[in-house]
Amino acid sequence: MHNSTKTIDKANDKYYNFISFVKEGIFVERITIEEFKNQSNIETINSIMQMNNGYVTSKELSNLGIHRMYLNIMKEKGMIEKVGNGIYIDSSKIEDNYFVFSLELPNIVYSHMTALYFHGLSIKAPNDKYDITVPNNYFNYKIKNHNVFYVNRDIYELGLMQVDTPMGNKVKVYDIERCICDIIRSKNRMDSEFVKYSIREYIKRKDKDLIKISKYADKMGIKKEVMDFMELFYE
Repeated sequence: MHNSTKTIDKANDKYYNFISFVKEGIFVERITIEEFKNQSNIETINSIMQMNNGYVTSKELSNLGIHRMYLNIMKEKGMIEKVGNGIYIDSSKIEDNYFVFSLELPNIVYSHMTALYFHGLSIKAPNDKYDITVPNNYFNYKIKNHNVFYVNRDIYELGLMQVDTPMGNKVKVYDIERCICDIIRSKNRMDSEFVKYSIREYIKRKDKDLIKISKYADKMGIKKEVMDFMELFYE
C-alpha cells in the first residue's frame, strides 16, 4: 500500500476536488459539495459522540447549526440508534438508562434509595422504577411509573451534585446527607430494611458529616425527626 495525503481544492460551485498525492502520481477524486457537507457534518457528529461517551442530541446539533436530517442519515446507515426523544447513541455502545432518562427529563434529580445506590449505600440496584425528586407542580407523563417525590423550590437544589453512573455518564443526584434526610422523611414509603441498612452503613463511614445532616434537616423542617431517628442506630 502506498502512503498518500489528501488536500481539498474547491473546483467550482458544484464540486470539491480531493487531490491524493501518491508516489506514482496525482489522482483527483471529485465529490459534490452536498456530499462533502454530508461527510463534514457526520464527522462533526462523530466527534461530539466521542466527547459525550457515545451520545449526541438533536439540541446539540441545532446549537451548532447542523440540521437533524444528518441524524436520520446516520440512523439509516446503522451508525447510530435513537434511544429517546432527540437522543441518539453510537450503535457500538450499550444504552445507559439512567443517563438517557436524565437527558429526557433534565428537571429530575435521582434521590432516596436510587441516589444511595450511586453512593454505594444501598444493598439493591434500582430496577426500572427510580426514586426521583422534582419541584412542586412539575409533571411529565414519563415520570408516572416512578417513585416521585415533590418538594418546594427552596430545598429542590439542597445537596445537589453530580455522580457517574456505572457506565460513566454524569447524572444529577443528591449528596449522601440529603439522601439520609430524605429516606427518614419518607420512611413510610420506603422499604424499612433498606432504610436501616443505609443508615447503619452511613454511620460506619469515616467521612460522615452529622453537622451537614443537622443543617439539611433544619432547612427541610424535620430536624427533630431526623436526629431522633439517627440516635436509634448509635450504640
